[in-house]
Amino acid sequence: MRHLAAYDHELRTDAEVVHALDVAIHGPLRLAVFPGGRGFVSYADLGGVDQSGIEALVDAALAHFGRRSEIDSIEWKTRGHDRAPGLGGTLESRGFVPEETESVMIGEAELLAQPVSLPAGVELRRARTETEVFAMEEMQGRVFGDPRWRVRVETTLQRIREDDTVELWTAVAGDEVISAGRLEPVTGTRFAGLWGGATLPEWLGRGVYRALTAQRARSALALGKVYLHSDSTEFSRPILERAGLVTVTTTTPYVWTRSTD
Repeated sequence: MRHLAAYDHELRTDAEVVHALDVAIHGPLRLAVFPGGRGFVSYADLGGVDQSGIEALVDAALAHFGRRSEIDSIEWKTRGHDRAPGLGGTLESRGFVPEETESVMIGEAELLAQPVSLPAGVELRRARTETEVFAMEEMQGRVFGDPRWRVRVETTLQRIREDDTVELWTAVAGDEVISAGRLEPVTGTRFAGLWGGATLPEWLGRGVYRALTAQRARSALALGKVYLHSDSTEFSRPILERAGLVTVTTTTPYVWTRSTD
């Protein structure tokens, strides 16, 4: 419960929209616009409203973003522990589509920053150059089956140029990136996020990703952070559990996409 309370207090609302282009407030909602025409709905709770109140909030968010022609999609990120009667059904009835449910995981950085042995010939490196970021994104694109991975290279480079606290870590065997993940400190909180974790299938189960997690935990401690958090799929959840994170709730993104008809 302590970790969940910290999550609700520190990682929702303002922390989720800190990099937004602009943010409007409607009742408990933060209605944020991100680059690329993406709308995002954040809140700490929904104020105890009933289903009719939920419907009114969803309609208000849709009306707000619908007036902005540059918005192509809207993400409403639900949490499994929220009191939100009828929210999922209301979102789906308004054209939102649920994506995969993920586990929200939290661990104490100090406990995660333990030595982990690497296989012979493997070393951890922080990716900083365009060549290193390209190799990292290419590997993650292969693992996730994402043919559009190239479009993320410049976005990732721009992000680390603008914020030098964001760290990209890779595990390299010879000249090949075999595993990677980001560390993103959350401004004004005790948290840093673990994101983008991926490992080539032939290197799974050999401690490589646990070593990357431990390295990022050490970096988080150096930045004065106490906790690490991650939204994890059922594939990555067991790996992070072995590294010491625990599940505190679940999250299901619901996404609305503007019709092109």
